[in-house]
Amino acid sequence: MEKDKKSMENEGMENQNSPDGDESMPTEGENLETNNEPVSLEEELQKLKEENAELKDKYLRIYAEFDNFRKRSMKEKIEFMQTAARDTMSALLPVLDDFDRAKKVAEQPDSKEVFSEGVALVYQKLYVVLSGKGLKKMESTGVEFDAELHEAVTEVPAPSEDLKGKVVDTLEEGYLLNDKIIRHAKVVTGK
Repeated sequence: MEKDKKSMENEGMENQNSPDGDESMPTEGENLETNNEPVSLEEELQKLKEENAELKDKYLRIYAEFDNFRKRSMKEKIEFMQTAARDTMSALLPVLDDFDRAKKVAEQPDSKEVFSEGVALVYQKLYVVLSGKGLKKMESTGVEFDAELHEAVTEVPAPSEDLKGKVVDTLEEGYLLNDKIIRHAKVVTGK
């Protein structure tokens, strides 16, 4: 019986040290086996370094994409906030035009219309408030005609040589909101 116990222990020891056993661990000088191909520690280290470099590269790319997305979103949000009142401003432009016309008529020497001081103050306050929100009137009379800023209604013979190709008269003022056109100026050009 003692022989049987010893032979069983020896067999158990052989199974532990055999390469087929699940519990066998390679020693420092032995090769690791993966898919029945021997791999050295240096090769395994090189493989892990390559994987690490690849993961770092992926991380940096994803981080850069996220950073670009964040910046683009912030820029779009700022632009949206700046032009959010575009429709309201466009709706108020005819009111400014009417004020301008009434003021011009009242300032003519033979006019019976009066542009009272109170109305002038209301006009001034409205214009200041809208200017504070980014509304700006385009300068058009006397400047070179620009199809991106002006809408030519008609063309007349230029009163002088220096007005050829320039805006002779402005029929309807053009406006910019935060340096973006919200209404083109309707003008008369000289030929």
